[in-house]
Amino acid sequence: QVQLVESGGGSVQAGGSLTLSCAASGYVNTDCLGWFRQTPGKEREGVARFYFSGTWSYYADFAKGRFTIFHDSHKNTLYLTMKSLKPEDTGMYYCAAGSRCAEVSGVRYWGQGTQVTVSS
Repeated sequence: QVQLVESGGGSVQAGGSLTLSCAASGYVNTDCLGWFRQTPGKEREGVARFYFSGTWSYYADFAKGRFTIFHDSHKNTLYLTMKSLKPEDTGMYYCAAGSRCAEVSGVRYWGQGTQVTVSS
């Protein structure tokens, strides 16, 4: 059974940084790993994703230039480093694994989520 366990969330001031981690256990036989978030009043949305074939990474427009996704294959851990955080980045961040990690419908496994709060 696949388990995804996130950590690293917390509270920071605007302009600060956080690194989220997602430890994967079990046989993760999926095409991609990714991060999603759900901010207040909005639907869950893709933040960044990593594809095992070709080790490609993609980012949502709001994440480009500020967020970096990284997969450590030896530790089987996915990271999301977030810099220049804004209050609108506040929300619950979820680790995901599936066939299409840009959309909720393409996710097969979810982590429990980790809260990120950015104060102005």
